[in-house]
Amino acid sequence: MNINETICALATAPGGALGIIRISGHQALEILSHIFSKDLSEAEANTIHYGYIKDDTEIVDECMVSMFRAPHSYTGEDCVEISCHGSRYILNKVLELLIQNGCRMAEPGEYTQRAYLNGKMDLSQAEAVADLIASSNKATHDIALNQLRGHFSSELANLRGQLLKLTSLLELELDFSDHEDLEFADRSELLDIANKIDNRITSLAHSFETGQVLKSGIPVAIVGKTNVGKSTLLNRLLHDDRAIVSSIHGTTRDTIEDTIDINGVTFRFIDTAGIRQTTDEVEQIGIQRTYAAIDKARIILWIIDSNPATEDIHEMLERTKDKSLIIIRNKIDIAQLSDDAASTLPALKDMTVINISAKHGSNINLLESAIFKSADIPELTEQDIIVTSARQYHSLTKAHDNLSRVLSGLESDLSGDLISEDLRLVLDDLADITGQGRIVTDEVLGNIFKNFCVGK
Repeated sequence: MNINETICALATAPGGALGIIRISGHQALEILSHIFSKDLSEAEANTIHYGYIKDDTEIVDECMVSMFRAPHSYTGEDCVEISCHGSRYILNKVLELLIQNGCRMAEPGEYTQRAYLNGKMDLSQAEAVADLIASSNKATHDIALNQLRGHFSSELANLRGQLLKLTSLLELELDFSDHEDLEFADRSELLDIANKIDNRITSLAHSFETGQVLKSGIPVAIVGKTNVGKSTLLNRLLHDDRAIVSSIHGTTRDTIEDTIDINGVTFRFIDTAGIRQTTDEVEQIGIQRTYAAIDKARIILWIIDSNPATEDIHEMLERTKDKSLIIIRNKIDIAQLSDDAASTLPALKDMTVINISAKHGSNINLLESAIFKSADIPELTEQDIIVTSARQYHSLTKAHDNLSRVLSGLESDLSGDLISEDLRLVLDDLADITGQGRIVTDEVLGNIFKNFCVGK
């Protein structure tokens, strides 16, 4: 990748009414002048101009051109955005003309990579761009936007500032080691500061689990015996006939998955094969997959339409002891269960029990509220930081490991030069997250930007 070249790419999805082609690089205006009907070499930044894209004397399309001059652009370079009609022919023709006149096609994520290389954002913010594009619900949108605004970067800068203070005090102590009466670094105070820093780093690392769950969707397994209404409930939650509903026992023989948003959080529902004794080999495989779905799920919806046997209750409680379990008493429209859950199901009196009719939609809103509550998602504020990148998580865990050695060294009164060496490793680990103050290899950059779309 040569950052001195001028690049171009389609920045919008094909097939729409309009298409935007983005040009970035020091020759952006010169190349544009060869194919645009107006000379914009003296045009002011942040202006929009109407004109024609032309191939010699032939007009290709009428369009609007937006001007952004370095360093006040997304990439930090001269940038031009051409807004054309969305015809595939037109867009391909404009790209062809740009390439003929000196552009090259951008690689995936190259615009954002140039923004990083030109100091417009750090690596954590660059990763937030990809998360923002991929966000599928309010929670993931808010997390990505917070990180893009630099909240995570500011937190890391604050932690590094405190670590640098520790390092400087220890090194100052070494410089005056001949003067026994001078003390620049009180070990108990340093230990207290290092513990606070480690607690914050550990907290950030632990947020990765929440970040991954919010990005991929919280898995919810719908389980129960055959014909209790599992597939009907899935269809009701999805507002779609996603699963086959039949009065024939054992209709669902494999897991069926789909997602819905509840209060801005994505839940991934898994409809499973009904649990029962059967000699059908295919159905037995489906039941084994039901048990596997229970193991992977975070929330279990156990649907019953009659009073379960005591052994079934004990088995379900054992299988879900590390999960959030919601008991759903379905088919209340035909009154097969009494209204008193405690007297009907004494073994489940301390559990969450919801009475519904999946067929008629009764109390589905109560069920959705119970599902959201069971997910135990922390209420996110604008300042909350949730780590979503495996790369960032790895750096935080390395920082914690190195800081643990610092804490041990302070507690055992280890020599200041040895403690300082471990502190430098912690500083490097945190710097790796933002890429500031560190040399970032092409391999790291490639791994970060390879999953970006070409136009970003």
